[in-house]
Amino acid sequence: MPVRVLLLTQWFDPEPTFKGIVFARELVRQGFEVEVVTGFPNYPGGTVYTGYRIKLLQREVIDGVEITRVPLYPNHDQSAIKRVLNYLSFAASSLIYGLFFAKRADVIYAYHPPLTVGITASLIRLFRRIPVVYDIQDMWPDTLRATGMVNNPRALNAVEAVCQWVYCRVDHLVVLSPGFKRLLVQRGVPERKIDVIFNWADEAALNAPQGKLAANFPGPEQFRILFAGNMGKAQALDAVLDAAALLQARDWRVCFVMLGGGVEVERLKQRAAELRLRNVVFLPPVSMAEVGTLLNAADALLVHLRKDPLFEITIPSKTQAYMTVGKPLLMAVNGDAADLVLQSGGGVVAESENSISLASAAETLQKLTPVERQAMGENAQTYYRERLALSVGVSQFGKIFNEIKTKKK
Repeated sequence: MPVRVLLLTQWFDPEPTFKGIVFARELVRQGFEVEVVTGFPNYPGGTVYTGYRIKLLQREVIDGVEITRVPLYPNHDQSAIKRVLNYLSFAASSLIYGLFFAKRADVIYAYHPPLTVGITASLIRLFRRIPVVYDIQDMWPDTLRATGMVNNPRALNAVEAVCQWVYCRVDHLVVLSPGFKRLLVQRGVPERKIDVIFNWADEAALNAPQGKLAANFPGPEQFRILFAGNMGKAQALDAVLDAAALLQARDWRVCFVMLGGGVEVERLKQRAAELRLRNVVFLPPVSMAEVGTLLNAADALLVHLRKDPLFEITIPSKTQAYMTVGKPLLMAVNGDAADLVLQSGGGVVAESENSISLASAAETLQKLTPVERQAMGENAQTYYRERLALSVGVSQFGKIFNEIKTKKK
């Protein structure tokens, strides 16, 4: 009998997510039965997507994947209370469904964040004796502190205590970087209980790009460095604007293209206007398939996060997407992410929140010959295909699921 996996995640397609239909579909392709328990799509805007309406239960099947949607309070704004309601409402409804209505599974895969999903998975494990594999994509409470989402020391301590409670009760943990594993071991989690499985990209969408370039996308006479993704406080993109100002003053033809949405977009646009930057272009968010078109049109691809101990052990998901398309990376995240780029030979690194370092790295890439940049991009693509690809990562998860089922017998 195939291993049956209950995939518990608050966010799932059509919402943007690291472990959505691509993950579930590949599990099915590799011989697993999969039921996804998720909410009604509302992230990141906090409004339920067109074509959906919240009700007690909605079932659908996509490419052999059973998807069950349970009700939640849709919200993703800056209100801490509303955000907590969003998390708790999904936790409660998924707990009820998991305890009383979900088919018996061999293993629960639980996606974190938010932490409330881990609580739900742990309670289902307690009452139904189904082992749990807990996939940690954000290290809480560290991420909450680093992003400023939560600043109250008592609240952060409470979150940390709940995290430890969940870690003790799940059967296995998966993390996205070696640094995450080191941190968990320091916090008392047994090393044998943790595996590092790097994230992958949406290969199908990126390898079949759609759409056209925006009219204001810079032409080939400029050296285009593209940043794609959320523009929030954690990305600290003022440093990129400062680097652009330095490059503009030196009359370099480097141009930064900022693609995406986020709470900082309007402020960044205003600051770029105040600095009179002619070498920064902002583009609105597009679908993943259209992102592929823009990534392929760029000359290099930028990753940037705030300088913070947490981010030194983080590998931003856009790293894998960039490597997939075979373009040189400008990695401005210290630590594990920089190490990954250097190991792959697929780009150059700069110091986080250092405009001088960013400008210097941009100049380095621009000075390379087209052949040298092509070789750098091919290095990144090869490294991704051999070590980070979807089939590689899902096979690693599959091995864990099979081992857990074997131990249960």
